[in-house]
Amino acid sequence: MSPIEKPLLKPWQIKLHEVIFEADTQTGKFFDVALLIAIVASVAAVMLESVASIDAKYHDFLRITEWFFTVIFTLEYIARIISTKKPMTYILSFYGLIDLLSIVPTYLS
Repeated sequence: MSPIEKPLLKPWQIKLHEVIFEADTQTGKFFDVALLIAIVASVAAVMLESVASIDAKYHDFLRITEWFFTVIFTLEYIARIISTKKPMTYILSFYGLIDLLSIVPTYLS
C-alpha cells in the first residue's frame, strides 16, 4: 500500500462507523442516547461516591459501577478507533483525547 492510499474499511467497520459517527440513522440515534444515559449515570455514581456517608454504605456497589462504565467507555473508545480510516487522527483529536482522559483515571487508581 502506498503512503497516499487510504486503508479500506471492512463492511463491519463501515457499519460501526455509521452507528457511532452518524446520528441521522435510527441505530446512530439509539447509540447517542444510550451513550448520554451512560455518561449521566457514570457522573452520578462518581458524585455519590464523593459523599462520605453514601460511600461508606455503598462503596462496593459504587466501585463496581465505576468499573462497569469504564469498561463500556473503553469499548466505545476502541470502537471509534477501529471504525475510522485514520485512527491517529481520531486519537489526537479533541474528542479522542477527551475520551481517553475520561477512562485513564480509573485504570490509574
